[in-house]
Amino acid sequence: MKYLFSILFIISAKVTFSQTISGKVSSDDPTAEINIRLINTDFKAQTDSLGNYKIENLTQGNYRIQVTSTGFKPVTQKFSIVEGQNLTLDFELKVDKNELNEVVVSGTLKPVKRLESAVPVEVYSPVFFKKNPTPSIYEALQNINGVRPQLNCGVCNTGDIHINGLEGPYTLVMIDGMPIVSSLSTVYGLSGIPNSLVERIEIVKGPASSLYGSEAVGGLINIITKNPTSAPVFSADYFATSYFESNLDLGTKFNVGKRATSIVGLNYFNYDQVIDKDKDNFTDVTLSERISLFNKWSFQRNNNRLFTVAVRGMYEDRWGGDVRWEKQFRGGDEIYGESIYTKRGELIGSYQLPFEEKLMLSFSGNVHYQDSRYGTTSYIANQKIGFLQLTWDKKIGRNDLLAGIASRYTYYDDNTTATKEAESTWLPGIFVQDEITFSPKSQILLGMRYDYNSIHGSIFTPRFAYRFKANENTIFRLNAGTGFRVVNLFTEDHAALTGSRDVVIANNLNPEQSVNVNLNYIQKINFGNGTFMGIETTAFYTRFSNKIISDYETDPDKIIYDNIDGYALSQGISTNIDLNFPSGLKFIVGATFLDNKNVEGGISQRPFLTENFTGTWSVSYKIQPWNLSLDYTGNLYSPMKLPLLSETDPRSPESPWYSIQNIQFTYSGWKNFEIYGGIKNLLNFTPMQNNPFLISGAEDPFDKNSDGLPFDTTYVYGQNQTIRGFWGLRYTFR
Repeated sequence: MKYLFSILFIISAKVTFSQTISGKVSSDDPTAEINIRLINTDFKAQTDSLGNYKIENLTQGNYRIQVTSTGFKPVTQKFSIVEGQNLTLDFELKVDKNELNEVVVSGTLKPVKRLESAVPVEVYSPVFFKKNPTPSIYEALQNINGVRPQLNCGVCNTGDIHINGLEGPYTLVMIDGMPIVSSLSTVYGLSGIPNSLVERIEIVKGPASSLYGSEAVGGLINIITKNPTSAPVFSADYFATSYFESNLDLGTKFNVGKRATSIVGLNYFNYDQVIDKDKDNFTDVTLSERISLFNKWSFQRNNNRLFTVAVRGMYEDRWGGDVRWEKQFRGGDEIYGESIYTKRGELIGSYQLPFEEKLMLSFSGNVHYQDSRYGTTSYIANQKIGFLQLTWDKKIGRNDLLAGIASRYTYYDDNTTATKEAESTWLPGIFVQDEITFSPKSQILLGMRYDYNSIHGSIFTPRFAYRFKANENTIFRLNAGTGFRVVNLFTEDHAALTGSRDVVIANNLNPEQSVNVNLNYIQKINFGNGTFMGIETTAFYTRFSNKIISDYETDPDKIIYDNIDGYALSQGISTNIDLNFPSGLKFIVGATFLDNKNVEGGISQRPFLTENFTGTWSVSYKIQPWNLSLDYTGNLYSPMKLPLLSETDPRSPESPWYSIQNIQFTYSGWKNFEIYGGIKNLLNFTPMQNNPFLISGAEDPFDKNSDGLPFDTTYVYGQNQTIRGFWGLRYTFR
């Protein structure tokens, strides 16, 4: 009996002296994975879907608790456990606003701090884009170093995005990690992405096909939309320019029950003024009316599992051409006009499967209908793309594994002679990636992917990355990988459709392939007085085989497409410098030196519309007593080789050095409101300067007379809007 009482006493003592600490952790991202641990002990926990945590079986004593989550500043606090008393501690995590500590996902398909990623990823937030407000993502990218929006038509102003001098189709544009913007929309759909739905934009320069498959040859742009749970309740942003452009962004958030949150975003853009300042009887800028509606849902699930789904619809009516053109002339040969109707729908979603292992099912689909008239040339295209991907994420010791299977289905049909019947393509693939951490300073990434194209067969793309952290302020990264791209000219090259040149496809076009190596260096410098500087430099080398080149020079009446009989190179060095002063003055300066060339038969030639140097800058200063901010942004481009029609073409064979500069003032003294205004294109630059004309044969666009140069719209390298003012008003209610 004595022993029984002793055992009961010990048990009761253990129960009495085993205490609990619990509480709630709040943050701007309710889906964040939040870890809690007691330093120098084995006690740890994670929050549930509501942010609650609990650690049990603590004994009397002093402890230090640490709360961490990727993308947030860690919180550490001391506390004491007293016998017979449970403790409640709540925490609030703040976003880590250091740009080098931002969370990125595009490099490895996993959330990781930017400095800890083996793959260099650049991140740009809405604050950056507000320094020079634009009506679309396409125009907003003009102030990012090494990235250049390129107009491809002097009449309808369609365009694409160049990264490190590579043409737009080499850039994969994604929304929330899904390859939603491709093929037809590479040329026509980018202008329909409203800024209001963007949380941040991540850019990876260099091939990423080992993770993303086709099209990620030159780089990728991942447009990450807002999380419904952290979005403002209501937001509105309206601005107009002295060119009579107007743009409206509206956004709202609402809850449905306790577990569903939704955001709705609306963008409307209108420009309907016929302006002809260069006096060629053609519109300087395309007229456009565009509406885009976006809806995203986030659902709370057990164990903080992810489930989001989003839809977007877009319609645009745009035209450019003879200033006398009206819709009654569409498709006729009386008055020339280029009229484009675009209808587009998209579905994007991610669902974490309800298993102990981390399995993520991602899916997307889009339909794109194009009804276009380029003078008398009709281009009517229908494209459907479906994408499905399952990934498995697992940490085993030093290995951080990611494996996945994916499949993409593409349906494409148009009314051109090159497309005799509708084409359906399957592209299934399997990939695996392993990040191996040897020490806090040393990490490697190994990856490979196998795809099977139903037309072109097997495609293998390996990848290697190494990250060395010399100290907290110095990081080196070495990356090598491959890329591939299957080409459809009529969805990617606007020159194949407009103007009077005949399109000649010399041979069956094989998929393009690339090999890339880049070395990245990051240096952080804290000067001790609140001044911070970050320097990031990347040297890159990309070699292409089977690159498809467009020959404008052999015959002025033709564009001849063929795989290169040799190879192509894109190499150079890029540097970004961020400098922040405690006074509120901030500089972001970037420069890229490029050497792009096509090599055939030992002869090297620079491609058309490729600059050797790009410079960008943003200077910001806030006058706190006045609640007034100043932003001065700009870019600088070196000369580019331009496509002339013949030796008698009087236009310049190269563009000049040119710069587009903007200034903006923003007043934020009223609660929830911002008033802004400024001037765009301060130097009043247009491509017309130093040229007798831009559009060849504008007086005879249907080539009814054989005299003079034929009609051609491919001589274009920059925007054709003169200096103009703008003003706007923002309202945000949280």
